[in-house]
Amino acid sequence: MSSVNFLEKLLDGVEVEWRALGSLGELVRGNGLQKKDFTETGVPAIHYGQIYTYYGLSTITTKSFVSPELANQLRKVDNGDVVITNTSENIEDVGKALVYLGEQQAVTGGHATILKPGKCLMGKYFAYFTQTDEFSGEKRKYAKGTKVIDVSAKDMAKISIPIPCPDNPKKSLEIQAEIVRILDAMTAHTAELTAELTARKKQYNYYRDKLLSFEDGEVEWKTLGEVARIRNGKDHKLLTEGTIPVYGSGGIMRYVNKSSFDRPSVLIPRKGSLGNLFYVDKPFWNVDTIFYTEVDESLVKTKFLYYFLTTAKLSELNQAGGVPSQTQSVLNKLLIPTPSLDEQDRIISILDKFDALTNSITEGLPREIELRQKQYAYYRDLLLSFPKPPTI
Repeated sequence: MSSVNFLEKLLDGVEVEWRALGSLGELVRGNGLQKKDFTETGVPAIHYGQIYTYYGLSTITTKSFVSPELANQLRKVDNGDVVITNTSENIEDVGKALVYLGEQQAVTGGHATILKPGKCLMGKYFAYFTQTDEFSGEKRKYAKGTKVIDVSAKDMAKISIPIPCPDNPKKSLEIQAEIVRILDAMTAHTAELTAELTARKKQYNYYRDKLLSFEDGEVEWKTLGEVARIRNGKDHKLLTEGTIPVYGSGGIMRYVNKSSFDRPSVLIPRKGSLGNLFYVDKPFWNVDTIFYTEVDESLVKTKFLYYFLTTAKLSELNQAGGVPSQTQSVLNKLLIPTPSLDEQDRIISILDKFDALTNSITEGLPREIELRQKQYAYYRDLLLSFPKPPTI
């Protein structure tokens, strides 16, 4: 059954009415609660900032707690309630929703609003709806401020929510529950893939470090300056558009018509994210925030050097107090193992396979996770997209 036919069957003959959030439950603005109030144990507490930095869509337990004495002064969050952020430095984090499913009553503070759903609204259904473009567009209408953006509880109450079978609460909640079930299943599958990817990355790091660890006397060690020349980058602003990537310390910045180097190289950031290395085997241009290397492949394979440098903790070699920076003189003194070229090829072959499984954007788990996330977003929008009268 196609997704469109499934939606038609689920909503066959069902009336959908857009209702203001304020008519679907009670909205209670939080009060008090600062991070300094947190305790190791006590009453569960939900801080608004944690909703967009720590929690997912729902939670049974809380990250933080407060004393019973303080909890008595704060707004209460019951099982099934939704805590919504009112304030953030960016509009994307305003209106994020967390469904509280814990058995023990929790509390929340200022910059958050508690939604206590009425008989026609399922909290998790609403929380999923807050992820849609429709909700995003609505909250932007009411957003106030520039540096700190706020959507008040009063304005949040005006946002319209689609409610199937509004005159039959039982059927309405059954339909909402089915939509939630589908989205929960897709979310859980993506979470499983993400957990598997994390485990594989740990496994990859373990084998990488093991393969690139050598006992004293096992191999000859040379300095980086002996096996490669470190070259500075150049300005790219006068170059015309083309197909050759321009690298900075954060990655590809643009594409131009000229290269600074056309052989395999390891790019090492000079400023910024010092451990953000790149292995490039096609022509490229690099700017002055990142070095490139001309490697003597009679001593060390370029890709072997790349893999080894990923274990070298280059960020710990920071030579500045402000923006992290690196110098050629420090890098040139780094000791590099030089096993036989055949052994280097063997290590490269093993690590390439692990890398494809864990880090490749076109292969392995990252690609699968990306596809699942797109599929989830598609079905979420499909399941939560209802005809909306032009007057709303």
